[in-house]
Amino acid sequence: MMKTKTAAHAVRLDAREGRLSGPTANLAPGFVQANLAILPRAIAYDFLLFCQRNPKPCPLIAVSEIGDPLLASLGADVDIRTDIPRYRVWERGELKDEPSDVAAIWRDDLVSFLIGCSFSFEEALLAARLPVRHIEEGRNVPMYRTTIETTPAGRFAGPLVVSMRPMKPADAIRAVEITSRLSAVHGAPVHVGDPAAIGISDLGKPDYGDAVTVHPGEIPVFWACGVTPQAAVARIRPDFCITHAPGHMLVTDILNASLG
Repeated sequence: MMKTKTAAHAVRLDAREGRLSGPTANLAPGFVQANLAILPRAIAYDFLLFCQRNPKPCPLIAVSEIGDPLLASLGADVDIRTDIPRYRVWERGELKDEPSDVAAIWRDDLVSFLIGCSFSFEEALLAARLPVRHIEEGRNVPMYRTTIETTPAGRFAGPLVVSMRPMKPADAIRAVEITSRLSAVHGAPVHVGDPAAIGISDLGKPDYGDAVTVHPGEIPVFWACGVTPQAAVARIRPDFCITHAPGHMLVTDILNASLG
């Protein structure tokens, strides 16, 4: 863990102080980014089991103490209430708000789960000169619900959500090799090729994020996505929970290089 001020710390301060409201893709290169789910204690154990049984979409980076918004293992001053650019607040499965901080609605029974994010393995793809189309086009990564079911745990179940990056076949093979070494941030792709085989009818209409260009001769490459637990939470419609807005991650002080 780095103790001095880092580029990741600067991103968190920008989010905390309202200067950053957009997606965090390609910000603070070199540092791990994490998805967020904040749940009441009553359902937190079931969610922990869900993550353990579905490690590709839900690779746990950290779990907080009950009611504690500070996660020192991710950075000396990380405050989960303020350090993400945009949150989503849910009540009984309905999206109620997308605030820039959740300090005013924090509760003493809340448990924070930080889950590995594909933005981290994108650094390795870029270093290998592989295309990452949503970064090239200045968009959020496209994400899709699939017909692949996750392994249930307690009250949690639901479809696997995937993120997609189009590549030429040779580049896709190289991407599999690179990301297979990064299991802490989703690992190797779960599917390459025909979107219909996993229940995706139109690449131009993602369920989350933005559509990107697929050039002639390219194939879609799909990785398990950290939005998957959001879909599982939405299915059980808890009275209250908080997630990150898709693409708006916690940037930690953990180095991507430590994950391989």
